Amino acid sequence: MFAPLQNDTFLRACLRQSTDYTPVWLMRQAGRYLPEYRATRGQAGSFMGLATNTDYATEVTLQPLERYPLDAAILFSDILTVPDAMGLGLSFALGEGPRFATPVRDEAAVARLAVPDMNKLRYVFDAVTSIRKALNGRVPLIGFSGSPWTLACYMVEGAGSDDYRLVKTMLYQRPDLLHKILAINADAVAAYLNAQIEAGAQAVMIFDSWGGVLADAAFYTFSLAYTARVLGQLKREHNGVKIPRLVFTKGGGPWLEAMGQLDCEVLGLDWTVNLAQARARVAEQGPHAKALQGNLDPSVLFASPAQIEAEVASVLDSFGPPHLDASQAGPTHIFNLGHGISQHTPPDNVEVLVRAVHTYSRKMRTARA
Repeated sequence: MFAPLQNDTFLRACLRQSTDYTPVWLMRQAGRYLPEYRATRGQAGSFMGLATNTDYATEVTLQPLERYPLDAAILFSDILTVPDAMGLGLSFALGEGPRFATPVRDEAAVARLAVPDMNKLRYVFDAVTSIRKALNGRVPLIGFSGSPWTLACYMVEGAGSDDYRLVKTMLYQRPDLLHKILAINADAVAAYLNAQIEAGAQAVMIFDSWGGVLADAAFYTFSLAYTARVLGQLKREHNGVKIPRLVFTKGGGPWLEAMGQLDCEVLGLDWTVNLAQARARVAEQGPHAKALQGNLDPSVLFASPAQIEAEVASVLDSFGPPHLDASQAGPTHIFNLGHGISQHTPPDNVEVLVRAVHTYSRKMRTARA
């Protein structure tokens, strides 16, 4: 059904296999920093007009790959499609973030929640298949979802938040209600990601964007446990091919060892985490050893080309010597930003970044060969 994969560097790194260079892709790489994206969004009329139209979603997913030699594509969609399918009424006002018409804040609202019929998300799965065909084997396609906790934050708050007052009030005052929301979210996210895999996604990523706002004990109970519940239900392979599972928790550095025990292949790290220490703690060896992804500060992309190249080298040097033994698994690194790319990023600077990652990481391997 799909063309053979021509560049499997990203997937090999996910599976802790040696690679000729360090692969690179960027969170939010299809988005507002690209003028061609803004033009397509203008044609679509709205963000959801883009995301729900197979042709538009395919077009904007491929736009960054036409500009840059990236090693993976990521589905153009939003982390909040699942609660939208639950009937909460997702919308995006121009210049604002997402908003739900029907927040979930009391027993009656929680009682109405259920894992949605996946047919309501058919537009996502159709986009996955369309993108995979349009890629024609160029690079792998990553599918994704928000984590159960991150979805719950938006569902209870009704929008983004500075202090998460409403969802944290529920957490401490009515934890029973929050646990019900999180259980439904976890099962919905698992079904959603499995459907993306069946539609053609070659890796899937869970974005725990707001895990880092939790108190220490609360993180284990309300975020990590439900991310684990999702992972336990995900397909490990499809049509005989392994499907890597990636988890990114913004602000997750304090729980690195605990996340290292998750049943996934890759941990994404934000820019506050020291890569060398993370490698030693969760990436070197053992049955739970993870590939690492990250973790350049996105603001570096506003610096000069020379400074971008220097910061790229610093990140690669921080991870340390590349894994070269093709006969066995070892510590591997996927270059990425420590969070999503800023909409104000100069597109030419992304070209500098991607070229620098490929060039410098090849030199690191040549020096050790």
